[in-house]
Amino acid sequence: MIDAVRTPDERFDNLGWSFAPHYLTHPDGLRQHYVDERPTGAERGTFLLLHGEPTWSYLYRDMIQPLVDLGFRVVAPDHFGFGRSDKPIDDEWYTIARHRAALEHFIGALDLGDINLVVQDWGGPIGLCTAVRDLARYQRLFILNTWLHDDTFEYSDGVRMWRALATDPDQLGGDMPVGVIVASAMVRPGHDGDLLTRAFDAPFPDVTAKAGARRFPVCIPFGEPELGDGAVQAEARAQLREATLPVHVAFADADPIFTWAWAEQWAAEIPGATLDRIEGAGHFVQIDAADDVLAVIRAHVGA
Repeated sequence: MIDAVRTPDERFDNLGWSFAPHYLTHPDGLRQHYVDERPTGAERGTFLLLHGEPTWSYLYRDMIQPLVDLGFRVVAPDHFGFGRSDKPIDDEWYTIARHRAALEHFIGALDLGDINLVVQDWGGPIGLCTAVRDLARYQRLFILNTWLHDDTFEYSDGVRMWRALATDPDQLGGDMPVGVIVASAMVRPGHDGDLLTRAFDAPFPDVTAKAGARRFPVCIPFGEPELGDGAVQAEARAQLREATLPVHVAFADADPIFTWAWAEQWAAEIPGATLDRIEGAGHFVQIDAADDVLAVIRAHVGA
């Protein structure tokens, strides 16, 4: 039995979040949370929304219902270690390969098809490396601020600084202050910083529960290529160049982690890929500029 934390439900109260929780128990006994919202009429397909570090499906709070209103089933899982999913307390349990295996099992168990995949941050490597193994399940890919590693990828100063800070607990006050990290990354004005801080702190009742949040930065492939699936990411990046389904790259241009210059480079290497620029928004673009992300999606799937 894997030793894990299960966050009390009451920690998710009063966050402006009303989506009913759903759970899938994996073969190892760990329980994974996901949102699963459906339109009232015929479904046009499924949107699969994947978060990264150090967030959870709340990242898509302003996008879920509008996508349902467009006629899509919307599924948004929390990776293990995040959100309402179980959180193994052993830091070394967390590898990107294990996250990929969990996602592959999740997609198969729910038998998801006609998938419109949306990925950001670590959701990119986890989701895209999983997708290229079974592209017949997918309608199209939406790639927000993320990356796929290979030997040519130039990691930004922002990525390198983040890893240096996150792998030295003293630099972050002896803890991983998840809520503050997310709230302080907003670039556009008008956000409720207190609400965002509470929402992204909610999954973690104590420091023991933060093993996953601590571990993701360790796995960045320039530091730990095996833990970070460096070779698998490189293969997936190459496979995307051969993909025949629609690929839409849409980056916030004020992100110091995954830059607009990288978005231009990546879109140019994928034949037929579109590129949309979301101006004046930061790394967590799904909250910082939800309406703009939705506008991009509507433009490519049709209203």
